[in-house]
Amino acid sequence: MKKVFCIGELLIDFVAEKQGNDLSKATEFTKKAGGAPANVACAIAKLGGKGVFIGCVGDDPFGSFLLNVVKKEGVDISLAQQSKTFTTLAFVSLAEDGERDFVFSRGADKELTYDPSLRKDFQGNLLHLGAATALLGGSLEKTYGKYLFDAFTKEMFISFDPNFRGDLWKENEQQFIKKCRPFIEKSHLCKFSLEEAQLLSGKKDIHEACDFFHEAGTKIITITLGKEGTLLSSNNTKKIVPSIKVKPVDTTGAGDAFIGCLLYQIADLGNFNRVFEDFELLLKMVKKANKAGAITTTNYGAIVALPTKSQLEN
Repeated sequence: MKKVFCIGELLIDFVAEKQGNDLSKATEFTKKAGGAPANVACAIAKLGGKGVFIGCVGDDPFGSFLLNVVKKEGVDISLAQQSKTFTTLAFVSLAEDGERDFVFSRGADKELTYDPSLRKDFQGNLLHLGAATALLGGSLEKTYGKYLFDAFTKEMFISFDPNFRGDLWKENEQQFIKKCRPFIEKSHLCKFSLEEAQLLSGKKDIHEACDFFHEAGTKIITITLGKEGTLLSSNNTKKIVPSIKVKPVDTTGAGDAFIGCLLYQIADLGNFNRVFEDFELLLKMVKKANKAGAITTTNYGAIVALPTKSQLEN
């Protein structure tokens, strides 16, 4: 089993209670651990894989809480950093169908510094770049670029999820598109939502969007379509993999569960060339990843809702 290094934010999700999706009316919040890269690392670890989290939290009670949560799930946090800057916070509201709205208060995640000694650990493993805040400047953005270069030179399997959040890129979407391009070009696997695929490709048609990303350099593309399933595109073949029918209560972490389960299977396989060459094998992996995402929507919170291996199999 190869390691999956997940780089980016670990933050507090304050989830609004008893008010639907209007944060301005919220008076009660529940504290949850969140942050897309940390969720992915936990998804991998809960399935029995080797998830490694690299990110920065504050040297404060919230930061300690977060590190304890992911460590308890089996994630390797030995490379995590702590800063005097306060831990990053996100305020989340939920609509009746489980869809979310976010407001961010950014803090320590931007302070992550580059560690060149990791190059020796990267060789032949997997790197997942999926931070919602990674391209917003600060030390984290510079670190992201350096680790992308290291991964490329150390023959890693590179995964990228842009995790677009409208609240973070208001009236600045073109800069987001520009900053994502190098990661799309260098990644072996890109996971997009429908909104992200259309935004980053400039194409309304998802098949044309896939062609655009393949031409840019990505070998495997997944576009999650909610209840419609997931479009898988690789090796000149495209197919929509149906969703698992469930009644969602909270979609937080569903995409992270999906990509985490997919990366877990690739890490377990070990031979990266097989996923590039065998579309049927990749199709089976995406079907299982869809199931992981569906299970996650049936419970509240991200990390606590991520399935274990036995839940996924049963």
